[in-house]
Amino acid sequence: MIELIKTNNAVTLSYVEALLRDSNIPFQALDLNMSTLEGSLGILPRRILVDEEYEDQARRLMEDAGLAHETSAPKKSK
Repeated sequence: MIELIKTNNAVTLSYVEALLRDSNIPFQALDLNMSTLEGSLGILPRRILVDEEYEDQARRLMEDAGLAHETSAPKKSK
């Protein structure tokens, strides 16, 4: 799995999840329950991961939605 985005912004996370769902791109949202441990302060960023086979499609989707600046750096090719 490749990290697509890491952010503290709940609105951005929700938007990205909706974009991915609408495009039928499977994803995994991580660290969502950490807010319970941190006291809902928004200190710990939440992450959205996509499978490597969907990385290019997901990054294009983020770019088309004007969120390219929010994405994590792409995985380096070997």
